[in-house]
Amino acid sequence: MLHFDDQMTFDFVAPHELDAISGQLELACRNLDQRTCLGSEYTGWLYLPDRENKEELARVEKCAKRLREEVDYLVVIGIGGSYLGTRAVIEALSHHFDAQLPSDKRSGPKIIFAGHQLSSDYLYDLKELLHGQRVAFNVISKSGTTTEPAVAFRVLREVLFRDASEDTFRKRVIITTDRQRGALRRLAEERDLETFVIPDDVGGRFSVLTPVGLLPIAVAGIDIDELLDGAASSRDQEIQDAELLEKPAARYAAVRTLLARKGYTTEILGAYEPSMRMFTEWWKQLFGESACKDGRGVIPLGVDFTTDLHSLGQMIQEGPRTFFETIIRFSNVRHEVLIPDDGTNLDQLQYLAGTPMSEVNDKAMLGTALAHVAGGVPNMSVICEKRSAFAMGELIYFFERACALSCLMDAVNPFNQPGVEAYKSNMFALLGKPGHEKRRAELENLLEERHRR
Repeated sequence: MLHFDDQMTFDFVAPHELDAISGQLELACRNLDQRTCLGSEYTGWLYLPDRENKEELARVEKCAKRLREEVDYLVVIGIGGSYLGTRAVIEALSHHFDAQLPSDKRSGPKIIFAGHQLSSDYLYDLKELLHGQRVAFNVISKSGTTTEPAVAFRVLREVLFRDASEDTFRKRVIITTDRQRGALRRLAEERDLETFVIPDDVGGRFSVLTPVGLLPIAVAGIDIDELLDGAASSRDQEIQDAELLEKPAARYAAVRTLLARKGYTTEILGAYEPSMRMFTEWWKQLFGESACKDGRGVIPLGVDFTTDLHSLGQMIQEGPRTFFETIIRFSNVRHEVLIPDDGTNLDQLQYLAGTPMSEVNDKAMLGTALAHVAGGVPNMSVICEKRSAFAMGELIYFFERACALSCLMDAVNPFNQPGVEAYKSNMFALLGKPGHEKRRAELENLLEERHRR
């Protein structure tokens, strides 16, 4: 069961402050659970562990089993919430060197991601890699017209499926999109492609527990039933009959809100497992896109400890006192390694001979937390038993709920992203998209004026 530990914030947040904010927290919880909050039309993720019907899950698993048997590569084409959560779970639970393992030692097809940037070199190299291989695409987009995935799909299908038969195309292209509308829905209907639905009431960054994430995660050989069980367990902790501040996500939301109001405006999420790096990327989108709007919000940063202690440790220890840290911890490792005996002791590590690596990592974690707290950096921990599909489900639901509650306590709609459209409008205008002629002229005049300066 997931556990939240905020003991190392006690020097920064007093008990009476938590008591004082509990009324706001209670209101946020009630509005979220009753779906009367800002953006309530996008709160379907609250019930995903139960709502994913058995027939749909069986269809996901059947498709995943077929792909595992028929292809060498699955290319997941999507951006933002259409790939970050998926990649986070797969990398957290896969062999660290999965791509380098021989096929008989791997857990399934190699999972490759595309459509999450606009790099020509990336697509060129990907085309080279996939040439002559058995490849399937899972194209994920609600509209089907988002620039990055749409470009990648167009380029890659031209190379890999230009001369393919209809039957091959039908078997190797799986669409995850809107239930009724959009370019991908039309393509799927025209060419009779297997299709999965992005629920109308679940936004992209909250969608990892829908077919958006479940299909590629299952192709990677990860137990999606266990993933959903973990999310359900985390949800049950939040709706149980208990004191509000004893519920992990609710308490985390309250503590981080109080810290933000005291001027701690940057949260650092870290883990002492390198496989969790992409999880911090998912978390950054979740909190950055949900909470940072209307001139408010805590800046989300991700770190990989202990690696980043050798590059960012100085900044955290003695930089601006605007940081607080949340650390993801696992009580148990998957595989233990003992530090061997070496009588020469040239590396001066003989005192550690026979010590489990996990113990060294734990002491590094504890020592770092104590140093940072002494330096004025509040610390919190989110603790799971071990890296597993169950734990990843727990973490996903925990952070999704805490994010929503944090936003609502800050009078922010957690589920929209109005600022994202600004760069898109300029990009479309500069590329010459029809209907953007006026804006293009304005931008070109602006660029010319800046150049003259």
